Amino acid sequence: MCLAVTLLSTMNAMAKFLTTDYPLNQIVWARFAGHLVAMVLLFWPKFGRRLFQSRRYGLQFGRSTIMFISNSAFIAGLPLLHLATASAIMFTAPLMVAVLSVPLLGERVGPRRWAAVLVGFLGILIIVRPGGDVANFGAILIGISAVCFALYQIMTRTVVAQDPPETTIIYTALVATIVLSLVLPFDHKLPTNFFDLVLFTGLGVFGGLGQYFIVKALQYGPASAVSPFYYGDILVAAVLGYFIFGAFPDGWTWTGVAIIIASGLYLAHRERRLQQRN
Repeated sequence: MCLAVTLLSTMNAMAKFLTTDYPLNQIVWARFAGHLVAMVLLFWPKFGRRLFQSRRYGLQFGRSTIMFISNSAFIAGLPLLHLATASAIMFTAPLMVAVLSVPLLGERVGPRRWAAVLVGFLGILIIVRPGGDVANFGAILIGISAVCFALYQIMTRTVVAQDPPETTIIYTALVATIVLSLVLPFDHKLPTNFFDLVLFTGLGVFGGLGQYFIVKALQYGPASAVSPFYYGDILVAAVLGYFIFGAFPDGWTWTGVAIIIASGLYLAHRERRLQQRN
């Protein structure tokens, strides 16, 4: 999970850097097409055609579409926010999973977990501060990304029990690659230097490996044990944001982050306790 956090945070910094000179569609295409190519090259020798065989094609394509929307909204919001602020807003995804699991999975959420969710959303209000500088279209886009990512996680919970992680990670990038490959010829700009070309390549490789490491982390250990390490993303994002973009979160942002993380950790703790009872 620590490897995943480092790779995905670095990928986000690459995407934010590229948004100043290149179209959004091209950046999102590079992220998913590179992901798809890298993962096929990595797993084809072992799985061959079985890599694309699924027991739930509809669910896999649905996941892929939701991930496409989530990542597009996130990258679109990056130029408008600090990197660490965007990452902090994404931390609400686990809270949204708890909310959406009630109508979508039929799970019961007790009063303690509802309280943790409400406290977590209080944290996001502290970060965004309606009426302040952060409350702009960028925050809305990242919020949309977080909602879609929560839906993606719920759908992944269902599909991982039926398809191997290698197949699941391939389908994650499939819809975006197909759709944007049709759009790319009409909306692209050739990289102007070798460094930008390296960044475009890194988007896919880092994104694909980062998502795969998350799946493997959840395979090797229970979610309640490994998920808290995902919150290390804010530290990596803050360091990268400071050294690359010269931006560092203010005190209010760190306060909101602490509240959201505390809520997420409490939800993970309650989920573990409920699993132990069952």
